[in-house]
Amino acid sequence: GSNLPPMVGKALPHSYELFHIYEQTPGYAPILIVASIDEQPVAKLLAVVRRSVRLFPPSLIKRCEVYGAGEYFCDETDKEMLFSQMLEHLTREALQEAFLIEFRNLPSGLFGYKYFKQNNYFCINWLRIHNSLHSLSPEERLDPSHRKKIQKAIRRGVYIQPSEQQEEINKFLQILKRNYSYKIRKHFPDLTLFQSLIQQSKERELAKVFLVKYKGKIIGGSFCMFSNNNAYLCFSGGLRKTYAWLHPNLMAIWAAIQYAYEQGYQHFEFADTGLPVKRSGYRRFILNFGGKQT
Repeated sequence: GSNLPPMVGKALPHSYELFHIYEQTPGYAPILIVASIDEQPVAKLLAVVRRSVRLFPPSLIKRCEVYGAGEYFCDETDKEMLFSQMLEHLTREALQEAFLIEFRNLPSGLFGYKYFKQNNYFCINWLRIHNSLHSLSPEERLDPSHRKKIQKAIRRGVYIQPSEQQEEINKFLQILKRNYSYKIRKHFPDLTLFQSLIQQSKERELAKVFLVKYKGKIIGGSFCMFSNNNAYLCFSGGLRKTYAWLHPNLMAIWAAIQYAYEQGYQHFEFADTGLPVKRSGYRRFILNFGGKQT
């Protein structure tokens, strides 16, 4: 990280801040591809190889993940050409460590399609659900059933707040870790990743934790990241069985959406929505916040 070339940029998924955070996180190894023209950096693509340890074979899995198609500082016409070069280099480098390279949240389904094909990538349809925050308020988009549950929870004494206290954040992260330990497909990072993102937020807002409390006890919360005027819900959860009547997960997501709206973010996106299966309780649940799916 100390040898990175000087370069500006606003996109968090390809930022130097995130590169340094990946370096500090156990089980994570960042790869940054920088494209230059006449020794002037004009594009960058950040990927991370993450290690997962499982109880069943194969017990150790390494996979490479990339969010988006990079960040560019050049004319629109040069983007795909630069991307093709960076993709070729990344594929060669990452496959020395990982068995799989996955790109998510591409700007469009056709961006770089022929270059992906040339490098032996294949497509899987994946859902993205996002809420617009710039034309109507979140309350106006909210489904009536969700609105009633939120109002009932507030009347019963539930309150939500952003948190910067490390002790409270650690307690919430332990709740999240327990929730995600039962989900085979879901990956939950080392707590260092969350802590580093929150600490870096003092310079510019990268991430925030929202807590749901009842009688002074943390019963749920959510973790959001911010990039390019958009907010991304990465993780949410809570004590859904013990406090089911207080809807902690619903309140945690609502806290994040409200905060993003109040701070002037343009869109709120649910990260890792899943495959477009016909019946999905989680998808129906988050669509009731008034978002659209693509």
